[in-house]
Amino acid sequence: MGAPTAMAKMNQPCTGVKERFTYPRNCGMIVSSTLHLHREVATAMFSYLDHLECTRCGKTYPHTQLSKTSPCCNKVLFARYDLPRLRRELGRDAFNDRRGDMWRFSELMPVADPDNIVTLGEGGTPLLPVPNLGRILGLKNLYVKEEGLNPTGTFKARGIGAAVSKALELGVTGFTMPSAGNAAGAAAAYGARAGTPVKVFMPQDAPAANKKESILAGAELNLVQGLISDAGRISVTVAAEQNLFDLATLKEPYRAEGKKTMGLEIAQQLGWKMPDAIIYPTGGGTGIIGMYKGFQELLELGWVEGRPPKFIAVQAVGCQPIVKAFNEGKDTAEPWQNAETIADGLRVPGPFADYLILKAIRETGGTALAVEDAKMVAAMHELASAEGIIACPEGAATLVGLKRLLAQDFLGPDETIVLLNTGSGYKYLELIEGA
Repeated sequence: MGAPTAMAKMNQPCTGVKERFTYPRNCGMIVSSTLHLHREVATAMFSYLDHLECTRCGKTYPHTQLSKTSPCCNKVLFARYDLPRLRRELGRDAFNDRRGDMWRFSELMPVADPDNIVTLGEGGTPLLPVPNLGRILGLKNLYVKEEGLNPTGTFKARGIGAAVSKALELGVTGFTMPSAGNAAGAAAAYGARAGTPVKVFMPQDAPAANKKESILAGAELNLVQGLISDAGRISVTVAAEQNLFDLATLKEPYRAEGKKTMGLEIAQQLGWKMPDAIIYPTGGGTGIIGMYKGFQELLELGWVEGRPPKFIAVQAVGCQPIVKAFNEGKDTAEPWQNAETIADGLRVPGPFADYLILKAIRETGGTALAVEDAKMVAAMHELASAEGIIACPEGAATLVGLKRLLAQDFLGPDETIVLLNTGSGYKYLELIEGA
């Protein structure tokens, strides 16, 4: 039996009229709680995807064929859209009355036929003002983008949702996924939603929550001796042997498209303005790359003005390849030896798209810094006790980084600053002592 389409599955108990979720009309305001959604009959939305482009040499490729990395340079492929046409045909206000998840930006997403969208409601997460912490730190405009409210509890839902949807549209029937934990859980869930088999490969010491959610969603769990880099090599081999599609970070074009919607949402939630700085916990770095790409698209469309925010990469002291490369003025990063940190999402010793992460940081006037594991855990307590935000250690690391940057006068009290909490702290409760 073929896999049912995602849009058909979204609201099966309804009358058969295809429905969609939409923002309230005042969505330009700051979203400080879970989005209130209402339903309306779907209007036509479609992708303006035009071609794929090698991020190293600029050579272009058709988007109608299944692609991984660029054949010319073996580097990341970017999805490119017909932005001049989109600018002529659509204004930013069109997004005000649309479904509440990330697919409301369908024109800037890669899926051509909405019936191919595989969704669990990913995206549409709140941009939370954090006034209590702001007062303590002397900041007037401090926010947390709360990605822990996504399906499977992390921002990985965005990238996996986009990649799985487009792969299915291009004929893929099964997937492999190397992961430090959270991406595997998301792949398992979206594979289940799509009705396709998924084989996940994780380090043996990955969090128990990620192992269990992968099993629960019906994926084949394979535990690997070593790090995510070791899992990645095995995943690629199995994909080739069994005619599966490997969803490794940035080794296909579309996970970044899901992640860029965090930036599109932040701009819309700030009233179509970009923040001054985004502090981002950086492992594979897809979020920085995607958001930077998204802001560039908004600028080209004329929907925002000014300069993209400073991107600030925060890594763990025990795994900081991007920080080292940035400080040494290099364009690429050397693999970090003996990577170790409690923040599994930051334990990526050799990010494939290192050159794109470093480019985004430098071109926006950002920086990179590493923080200690113990301070991440302390920041988890601080975010929860001051603002009620149950952040993962990766997300909490951004607060540690923020304090250091304020002490160095790298960021100022009048700037609009966004901390990216990439996942729910409920997956890391074993780090909290005294319970």
